[in-house]
Amino acid sequence: MVLCSVKDNRLARIWGLVAAQAARRGGRVEAGDVCAAALAAVEVTGAWLSAASGLQAGHLMQVTDEVSEQLAELQLTLGEGPSIDVAAFGGPALASDLAERESGRRWPAFAPAACQAGAGAVFAFPLAIGAIQAGVLGLYRDKPGRLSDVQLGDALLLADTATLLLLDAQAGQVDGVGEYDGHDGHDGHDGHDGLGGQQAELTRHRAEIDQATGMLTEQLDVGITEAFTRLRAYAYANDLRLADVARDIVARRLRLNPDPGLFRDGE
Repeated sequence: MVLCSVKDNRLARIWGLVAAQAARRGGRVEAGDVCAAALAAVEVTGAWLSAASGLQAGHLMQVTDEVSEQLAELQLTLGEGPSIDVAAFGGPALASDLAERESGRRWPAFAPAACQAGAGAVFAFPLAIGAIQAGVLGLYRDKPGRLSDVQLGDALLLADTATLLLLDAQAGQVDGVGEYDGHDGHDGHDGHDGLGGQQAELTRHRAEIDQATGMLTEQLDVGITEAFTRLRAYAYANDLRLADVARDIVARRLRLNPDPGLFRDGE
């Protein structure tokens, strides 16, 4: 009974922090609010939240700062990192020191790139209920440091909270039940315009990446998977952000050569 009471108190504290974030921006509670709540609850520097998409890093829903966005995008570009591991294996991926040899062994491309971006430690948690996987909650610190047992427990509760909110939003979009009536309910003033509180800028970035991938299937005469691989490869080889490459392709400022050698070809 005592253990249940302690857990209930911790869960109430987590929900209170998430609700406070929603109140601060003047909206209803959404999965994206978990990111901001995590900064205080787990004592991390930043956070990101992505919706599940197979074994990929997923659709980025929310970030707390520029470094968080870079970390999420690096994983999408490189095809490796804690979010990828979480999606593949279903458990948390914890790296308390990205400069350590073990981190470099696990993620030979991501670990040094993440350090360069400003991260010293990363932690990722599955958003899952049973066999249903809804996404990933990612956290980072600008300096190395492990999570304490209490912080780890709070991070797991935050992930559970984000899972419930994200699945609730998805159910509302499909069923039109309760306060979710088939639209996102935003008035356009809180910076969110997507499912579960996806930030408007991230929505546009994902749309451009999807559009650019579709254009590459026609330009290169390849399937959607190969087209996305080529998009990622070009961004990685030229040290460019995936979203920036996608924007150039959509605007027809960049065309990829069907041959293996990639180059710029403005139209």
